[in-house]
Amino acid sequence: MTQVTKARELSSPERLQAFTDAVVAIALTLLILPLMESVGELADHDGTTAEWLADEQYALLGFVLSFVLIAVFWVHHHRLFRKVHRIDTGLLWLTIAWMFTIVWMPVATSLSTQMKADGAQALVYIGTLLATSLMLLAARLYLRYHPDLHDLDPLETRSGIRGGCIVAGLFLAALLVALMVPDAGNLTLLLMLLSGPLQHVASRRDHAALQK
Repeated sequence: MTQVTKARELSSPERLQAFTDAVVAIALTLLILPLMESVGELADHDGTTAEWLADEQYALLGFVLSFVLIAVFWVHHHRLFRKVHRIDTGLLWLTIAWMFTIVWMPVATSLSTQMKADGAQALVYIGTLLATSLMLLAARLYLRYHPDLHDLDPLETRSGIRGGCIVAGLFLAALLVALMVPDAGNLTLLLMLLSGPLQHVASRRDHAALQK
């Protein structure tokens, strides 16, 4: 088998998506490991389930939040790459960068739930989410200027980029607020609840513009 053939196989959409799925699955699994370790530690000291739930309430919230966020990122990434029929070097490295942020998420989660509270926790955690959203947005922008790689229609491409900009903008706003108000911590992520309404307003504006 030639090197060219191997390169094509490694960078085929199917193989890349399978690799991405595996990375996401590993990241989701790693999220639960600190909780599993805490169960074992408490069991060694004859602790109870109620004690564990009380001791690990913040870790549990962090686990649920990160699990949901990683799953949402994966869904959007999967939907985008469903229409991709060819992978070039640029798209490959953008996907690798996106996977790097996903793999880092369990570390960022542990730092924000297991360490003593400090200003750097929000920077690491929300900063990781911002980086993940920016990598996905970069992939959308790359595909826009490389139509030979996908079957996305222009409206779908524009809608995806707009949504990506809104999400990244809200993560950036959450990060800035967290830095300005350290006591807020990851609560600033509640700003993400604005994503749906903002995208709905933007979609209605696009629809109105098309009817003119």
